[in-house]
Amino acid sequence: MNAAGLRVRARVLATTRAFFATRGYLEVPTPVLVPSAAMEEHLFPLRAEGGLLRTSPEFALKRAVAAGLGRIYEIGPCFRGREDGPWHGTEFLMLEWYRVGAGLRALIDETRELVQAVEQTLGVPAQPWREVTVRELFAEVCGVDLATASASDLSPDDESWDEAFFRRWVTDIEPSLTGAVVVTEWPASQAALAQVRTDGAWPTAQRFEVYYRGVELANAFFELLDSSEQRARFMSANAARLAAGEPPHPVDEDFVQAVGRMPVTAGIALGLDRLVAAVAGWEGIDRGRVH
Repeated sequence: MNAAGLRVRARVLATTRAFFATRGYLEVPTPVLVPSAAMEEHLFPLRAEGGLLRTSPEFALKRAVAAGLGRIYEIGPCFRGREDGPWHGTEFLMLEWYRVGAGLRALIDETRELVQAVEQTLGVPAQPWREVTVRELFAEVCGVDLATASASDLSPDDESWDEAFFRRWVTDIEPSLTGAVVVTEWPASQAALAQVRTDGAWPTAQRFEVYYRGVELANAFFELLDSSEQRARFMSANAARLAAGEPPHPVDEDFVQAVGRMPVTAGIALGLDRLVAAVAGWEGIDRGRVH
């Protein structure tokens, strides 16, 4: 246990809560033990007596948005299996917030302002910020146009386009991300719970990710508002899990129906342990946690 690290973490938590209080956000606690913990194919919830431990508070917070709350956030523990390493943990602290009537631009600005507030709290020089699309990054780093590239163009070692994409992302793109980087316009196949835009040069998911000094901090969606499409994505992800020999995720029907009642909303999940460690310049997340 590192007392100095825990003090740094406490300062960041206080800064974060003050940041959202001054912007009119309501802190909303939601259950940790849930009947359905995830939708994405590559997330692995942990079982507990009576249900599953949440991988994020997303399902419950979106039900709160559908019930009429316009600006909400939560800070709380989340759990994911098969995650290990200096920047991963089975249990970690998540910050998630939703803003009704907003688009991704508003969340990009809020995320930058939050990170800058944390930098100021810890007396760290502000990092330069850059915004770039996924397609631009692949052209810049790999010399590949994602709008036309096949799986074999990306990587000859993978069968599917998405597998090839992620191999190149991890080996080539992520190591190139320095400073603070907002990565926008992801492939439509990786929309998860975001809307898809089809009127551009190629179909893109309306989401962004934030990297800070090479560490992935946050993932944001311009939220899907179609219950039928949400259910279809659940089914597609579960089909992929079954094909890989994994159990399907339970479908949260209350959440699926709530998606169809939500107003226009943007939402984002940010790893608070990672934010603390990345801004403080640590080698991983353990220094700021109780063991």
